[in-house]
Amino acid sequence: IGLAGNGRLIDWEIFNRPNKGNVNGFSHFAIKAESEGKVLDARVINGDLEPPYTGEFGGEHFNSFGFGPPRATMAGAPHFDEVEFKGEYPLASLKFMDHKFPGEVTITAFNPFIPLNDKDSSIPGAFFEIEVENTAEVAIDYTLCLSVNNPHPNGTNINTYCKQVNIHQIKFTSNKFSEDEPEFGDITIATDADSVSYQEYWYRGTWFDNLGIFWRDFTSLGQLKNRTYCDPGSADMGSLAAHIQVSPGDKKSIRFVITWNFPNCYNYWNPEECECSKYGCGDEKPKTWRNYYATVFRDSADSAIYSLTNWNRLYKDTLLFKNALFASTLPKVALEAISANISILKTSTCLRMEDGSFYGFEGCHCDSGCCEGSCTHVWNYAYALPFLFPKLERSMRDLDFIYNQREDGGMAFRLQLPLGRERSEFRPCADGQFGGVIKAYRDWKISGNTHWLKSNWGAIKKSIEFAWADTNQDRWDPEKSGVLTGRQHHTLDMELFGPNSW
Repeated sequence: IGLAGNGRLIDWEIFNRPNKGNVNGFSHFAIKAESEGKVLDARVINGDLEPPYTGEFGGEHFNSFGFGPPRATMAGAPHFDEVEFKGEYPLASLKFMDHKFPGEVTITAFNPFIPLNDKDSSIPGAFFEIEVENTAEVAIDYTLCLSVNNPHPNGTNINTYCKQVNIHQIKFTSNKFSEDEPEFGDITIATDADSVSYQEYWYRGTWFDNLGIFWRDFTSLGQLKNRTYCDPGSADMGSLAAHIQVSPGDKKSIRFVITWNFPNCYNYWNPEECECSKYGCGDEKPKTWRNYYATVFRDSADSAIYSLTNWNRLYKDTLLFKNALFASTLPKVALEAISANISILKTSTCLRMEDGSFYGFEGCHCDSGCCEGSCTHVWNYAYALPFLFPKLERSMRDLDFIYNQREDGGMAFRLQLPLGRERSEFRPCADGQFGGVIKAYRDWKISGNTHWLKSNWGAIKKSIEFAWADTNQDRWDPEKSGVLTGRQHHTLDMELFGPNSW
């Protein structure tokens, strides 16, 4: 889930693929201040809406260019005049101020990023701690409310509140999909606050009723009153609110998490040859594999409970890494570039297979991965993973040598999914082929895991020997000189001939 500079929740990429522009309904945080039986103020915890104000290019119909900001941006509700955003990945801090609002609000947002701890760094969740400082001269009751949309198809939405181990949560599910379908999954919003109210469903009306009625409910005196429906619905929002009283000059904090669990992946970007129009495969359902996180957490409620129960440790270890990184004597621009780019490991550019093995695209289109297959010559140049999460980097070598190596040692350079599918028939790539050898050496030097090196030693030798193999159609080094002279396909997507610095 993306966090915009003004505090909006954007780019909900929780469905095992890129999803730029998706804001998942009216999902947002809001705050209300009350004192002595009166509502003093209420507003969305956002700063000014970012342009364009004429609407989006590429939007559908009434959300397109010329129709103004979509209602889902909450642009029609009051917000804060000023916001300060400080981004030092993997942490962000946003401070909201407005002379009309009796208090200052600070959101600290993160997702665990803990080197060597790949399990906790793979939690499917967004973590938010909201601190409120009372700047008034009287005690104020504050309501902090998280509203999220059930993203499942129309007519299938089921929103359910429950309390487990002192954690309040609303779980968003659907009655449409079986457990082995790609669309199957759920979202949970949760808090460990002591005093909570909630609405499982916003009002189901027509036109603009849902947002209008919610804002009336939220800005009324007192806590939210629950609304529920017996039948599954469409685009149903749910709201979870925490209530705190803060003395003048004092501060208090509330924690929220948004967690998700969509366990089934399938190859939507390069489906196997078939006739199916929906998935691109001949079967009624595509071949799927399970997300790694689905082997760790039963559902999104399970990961929400884990996240809140272990919050202190997860935040402490993430902060330790952030502070260590930014304490470096490297130039500030280098630190900013490093911190920004390691975030790619936590985006839809990357996947983890059921056993935890790591897979990466070259990058992302707006709605799909770009350039499949943990491309060996592209990932040659990625040096964050082998040092921060070396076990995951070694898993890339394992998959490469198991699934991409031919009998003669030639290596396909794009891993095909699902695993075990027929390998790519395109010619081996020189820098990708020998990059795998260099990376295996590097990964052994980092880990000291000689058992792992021995397990791949035969494949490593075969990879080198392919340079002079009779079956090497590109005749890289038939004289065994140690210098490549034949045709060399490489990372610039073209061919080199003769000795060169590559």
